[in-house]
Amino acid sequence: MTKQIHLAAQLPGIHNVTVWPDPRSGSQIAVDSFVHLARTAERGRFDFFFLAEGLRLREHKGRLYELDVAGRPDNLTMLSTVAAVTTHLGVAATVNATFNEPYEVARRLATLDHLSGGRAAWNVVTSFDSFTGENFRRGGFLAEADRYTRAAEFLATTRELWDSWAGPDLRADPVSGQFVRPGAGEFVHRGTHFDISGRFTTPPGPQGHPVIIQSGESDAGREFAASDAEVVFSKYNRLDEARAFYRDVKGRLARYGRSPADLRIMPTATVVVADTDEEAVAYADEITRAQVSPQTAIAHLEAVWGRDLSAYDPDGPLPEIDPEPESLVLKGHSVFRTGRAETARRWRALAGERGLSIRELVIAVHGGQTFVGSPHTVAGAVDHFVQTDGADGFVFATHLTPGGLDDFVDRVVPLLQEKGVHRPDYTGTTLRDHLGLRRPTDTGRSSGNTREAS
Repeated sequence: MTKQIHLAAQLPGIHNVTVWPDPRSGSQIAVDSFVHLARTAERGRFDFFFLAEGLRLREHKGRLYELDVAGRPDNLTMLSTVAAVTTHLGVAATVNATFNEPYEVARRLATLDHLSGGRAAWNVVTSFDSFTGENFRRGGFLAEADRYTRAAEFLATTRELWDSWAGPDLRADPVSGQFVRPGAGEFVHRGTHFDISGRFTTPPGPQGHPVIIQSGESDAGREFAASDAEVVFSKYNRLDEARAFYRDVKGRLARYGRSPADLRIMPTATVVVADTDEEAVAYADEITRAQVSPQTAIAHLEAVWGRDLSAYDPDGPLPEIDPEPESLVLKGHSVFRTGRAETARRWRALAGERGLSIRELVIAVHGGQTFVGSPHTVAGAVDHFVQTDGADGFVFATHLTPGGLDDFVDRVVPLLQEKGVHRPDYTGTTLRDHLGLRRPTDTGRSSGNTREAS
């Protein structure tokens, strides 16, 4: 049976995806930029628009890390604006489970679900570092394993708050004069990380619970995805690796009484479209080299080596000195914090095997575009990836803000629609409708089981 392709858009603000110095790039923080990309995604009948979250500006060797976009407005506030200027597009936000509290997050997300007419989603994440914690006076207050258990309990508690209201609780009966049932919103939670009781203020939104998104890749993260998540963000956009991840996570669902249709796996992807494959390849190379500039290449190397390597030529060979495993040059970044000695070993082997310079190596490891070619080539590749169970769809991150998705929506989406693998129009009103997900009350799992988040 032909699978329908699920599509989402991300306006990236972290890593080196966004080529913000490009003269074609617009503002990275202006409301108009977010609105433009969201409306483009809705024109392409995408499922949702996603914003990540950064709770502290990153620092590289004690200075602001300006190779990324340095800062962004609060994503839930921005998504409230996006929801007001769209009619069907889902709005998905990363909200941190380490430096927030269940009551406030449950209330804000339920409010967004009401405001959007049932289009809200929550990407549940933790923070690993005391560097970020200093912004909250909680630096190093929990061991990493405890942050995972806190996240699991956080999600369970949030669901309990959403479930504290039942369907008939909001009565607004002018005859009896009763607006809500007397017991509406009552909750009690006694746990390791949260000991709270009271009344939750906000009735459930149109889709019951906001859609739960997760992005962990460890064994614990995959188990969390199987037990509780409804969408998984994956980094695997090589087809063989993606298929292995897809089989593994989908294979865990049955032990929690779930079916493959209860979870959507959506890797992050990039796309470059041009009139011909040759033109697209040339343009993709130009984009990649802009994303991995000489400064970016050295910064990536310093993050792994834990040393100041500014004296090294980015077009020269890797340093012969060994990494300093306990030294963190780049703070506030999760990618290079563990296993750096092993990373350096693999990078040296790859550079030696292919004869790569520092910059060429970083491009080989972190650069490159996922789908490159003419509209027909890209449409065929996207469809093949999904139909062969590499994914259920993709979250497209754009290299240009805000127009980086225009070509894909205008030139590739119509071809996917002609193939019958992408909706010609929205058939439902909520994000759960778009994703083909049941309401929590229909699954018998409204409070769910929780596992470690990654």
